Amino acid sequence: MNLSIVIPLLNEEESLPELCAWIERVVTNHHLSYEVLLIDDGSTDNSWEVIRKIASENTAFKGIKFQRNYGKSAALNEGFKAAQGTVVITMDADMQDSPDEIPALYKMITEDGYDMVSGWKKIRYDNTFTKNIPSKLFNAVARASSGIQLNDFNCGLKAYRNKVVKCIEVFGEMHRYIPVLAKWSGFRKIGEKVVEHRPRKYGTTKFGWSRFINGFLDLGTIMFLGKFGKKPMQFFGLYGTLFFLIGLLSSLFLVISKIFDPEMGLTNKPFFFIALATMVIGMQLFLTGFVAELVVRNAAERNVYLIEEQLGV
Repeated sequence: MNLSIVIPLLNEEESLPELCAWIERVVTNHHLSYEVLLIDDGSTDNSWEVIRKIASENTAFKGIKFQRNYGKSAALNEGFKAAQGTVVITMDADMQDSPDEIPALYKMITEDGYDMVSGWKKIRYDNTFTKNIPSKLFNAVARASSGIQLNDFNCGLKAYRNKVVKCIEVFGEMHRYIPVLAKWSGFRKIGEKVVEHRPRKYGTTKFGWSRFINGFLDLGTIMFLGKFGKKPMQFFGLYGTLFFLIGLLSSLFLVISKIFDPEMGLTNKPFFFIALATMVIGMQLFLTGFVAELVVRNAAERNVYLIEEQLGV
């Protein structure tokens, strides 16, 4: 199969028939074998009934329905598990992503050799203050933190080599950082393409201001996991040792001062309690590192590695 198109959705009954007809027209005109995976993330409208109808008319359209709303990351992760196409393309269901971009994205993967291509909505129709400005700030921080030079990390329109989506796990709110996950899985050829951003035709946005706060928190999480996820003791042990030594040296200084000045009180000095607290914090960090190492060593995926090629095995 040439192509798998993964579409997470929530309450998009109005846009689905038009979107699916548009996708079918584009891929048929370009003679691509395909499947469309519609992931219903706990919709409360008639989205699932619409998906049933579309799938009954064209078996290339398939559906997965969640019992409740789990979020875009969970929907994408399930879609990636089910995808069979050589190239996997993700897009939103609100018709702000244009299916006409599909052939060019497919070509960039199959002919230009990219592992992943991210869309860039250079010209947007969103509200400037509530989306554009926070988005620019978010993307600037993500670029500086990850070293991946993309202008729009959060664009829903992306294309992947199938091998990429099978080697990453998208969880929490990590759909914003799939390029980072791909890079840390060993896929280095990540490209970008300017894509059309269409005005919303149906419904309203499902995302509020909280996504920007969550986005920055998740960025910290993913940067930490990428660097220390398999070796947590290197982080907790380093800072634990540092804090403990600072507290220990401070305590020794107080003891020596007491020897030379027997009249000096220790417990009535704030420095004494600061030194004691610093030692306790250092010990806690060090013990946290030990516990984290035990968790990592017993994790099911601890010995899962991406093998590029094998000969005679």
